[in-house]
Amino acid sequence: MDLTMLYYIVAAIALAVCTGFARSRRMVVGFASVFFVMQALFAVWTATGGAGMISSSFFTYDATGTLFMALMAVVSPFAFVHSFDYLRDNDLPEFRLYNMLMVLLCTAVSAVYFANNIAVTWIFLEATTLCAAGIIYHRRSAATLEATWKYIFVCSTGIAMAYIGVLILSSAAHEGSLSYESLREAVAHCNPLYLKIAFLLVVAGYSCKMEVFPLYTIGVDANFAAPAPAASLISTVLVNAGFVAVLRVYRLMAESAVFDWVQNVLVLTGIISLVIGALFLRRTNNYKRFLSYSTVENMGIAAIGLGIGGVAAWAAVLHVVAHTFIKSSMFLQIGVVRSIYDGYRINRLGDYMQLNRIGAAGLILGAVALLAFPPSPLFVSELMILRETMAEGHWLLVAVIFLLLCIVIYSIFSRVIKLCYHPNQSPTREAPHATWLSWSALALLGMALIIGLTMPEWLKVWISQIVNF
Repeated sequence: MDLTMLYYIVAAIALAVCTGFARSRRMVVGFASVFFVMQALFAVWTATGGAGMISSSFFTYDATGTLFMALMAVVSPFAFVHSFDYLRDNDLPEFRLYNMLMVLLCTAVSAVYFANNIAVTWIFLEATTLCAAGIIYHRRSAATLEATWKYIFVCSTGIAMAYIGVLILSSAAHEGSLSYESLREAVAHCNPLYLKIAFLLVVAGYSCKMEVFPLYTIGVDANFAAPAPAASLISTVLVNAGFVAVLRVYRLMAESAVFDWVQNVLVLTGIISLVIGALFLRRTNNYKRFLSYSTVENMGIAAIGLGIGGVAAWAAVLHVVAHTFIKSSMFLQIGVVRSIYDGYRINRLGDYMQLNRIGAAGLILGAVALLAFPPSPLFVSELMILRETMAEGHWLLVAVIFLLLCIVIYSIFSRVIKLCYHPNQSPTREAPHATWLSWSALALLGMALIIGLTMPEWLKVWISQIVNF
C-alpha cells in the first residue's frame, strides 16, 4: 500500500512543530521554506508520477486534488513571504505561532483535496477550522477575539450539519464504506427524500468554508480579522477546499434520481450568494470585507455553473482556478496598502497612485481581472456559464445575473478608483518594502492573465478530467 500521503502529512506536522519551537526568526523562515519546497515537490509528484494512485486507503491523487494542490503550491509561498514582512514588528512567539498555524492549515487543506472518503473530508475540514481560528486571533484584540469565537462556533455548527448529512447519506446508501466511489454506486438506489435532506445539510454545512449562502458571513468576518496575507489563503485555498468538498458530493449525486433537484439547489444558492455579494460590496467600509464579499459573489457564480451543468460546470472549475490567482493577488496588494496607511477604511484612504504606483497599478489591473474583462480568465468562465444558461432557456436567470454583475462592476471600480486617485484623509507612514511586495503580488495576477490569454491545452484537459464523471 502506498503511504506517500501519510508521510507527507507527518512530515508537514513535524515541520510545523519545528516552526512553533524555533529559537529565532531565521529558523522559522527556514522551516517554513522547507515546507514550501516539500509542498511544491509533492504537488509535482501527484500531478505526474502519482496520478490516479490510492494512498493510505483514504486518499487518491485524482485530477481534482492535483489541480487544487498545484494552485496551493503556487499561491501559498507568496502569502508566507508577505507574512514575513507583515509580521516584522511582532515578537518571536507570535511570529512562530502564526507560521506554524499557516503550515498546519495548508496541510489540512491538502488532505481535503485528496480525500477519497466523505468522512475523511469532514475530519480535515474541521481541522482547518482550528488552524484558521488561531490565525484569526493573531492580533489578540477584542475584535479578533470576537471574530475567532464566531468562527469556531459557526464553522463547528456548519460542520455538525454536514456530519448529519453524511450520516443520512451513508444510512440511505446502506454502505459500510464511506468512500466516494462506493457511495456513488449506491445512491442510484437510495430513497430520494433522504438524498435531498443529506445534500441540503452538506451544502449548508460546507457553505462556511466555500463562503456561499447561508453561512458566508463567517468567512467575511475571518478575512476581516486575519492578517491580509493569511486572508489571501483563507479566501482562496480554504474556499477551494469547501468547493472541492461540495463538488465531490455533487458528482456522486449525478448517479441519483434527484440530480436535477441538486442542480436547482446550487443555482438558488449561487443566485442568493451573488445578490449578497453585489449588495454588500456597496455597503461595507473596509477593503478586506470588500474583497471578502467579492469572494462570496464569485463563488456564487461557480455554484450557478455547477447548477446549470454541462459546459457551465467546466466553466465553474475554471472560474475557481482563476479566482484563486486574482483574489490572492488582491488580498496581498491590500496588505501592502495597510503597511502604508495602517488601516483599511474605504472612506478615508486615497492618493495611493502617488504613494505606491506599482501597488495602485496592481489593484486597478486586479479589479479589471476580477470584473471579468478580457484578458481575464474570469471573462471566459462567466461567458461560458451565461451561454450555457441561455442555451438551457433560463432567460430570467440570465437577466438577474446581468443586473447583479452591473452592480458589482460599479461597486468594485468605484472603490478601487477612490483608493488610487481620491484625496487621502488618513495618516501615512514609510513602507520600505512596499514596491517589491507589490511586484510579487502582481506576479500572481500575471499568471491569471497568461491563462486568460493563452488558455493552455493542459489546463483544458485537466478540468475536463474533473467534470467528466
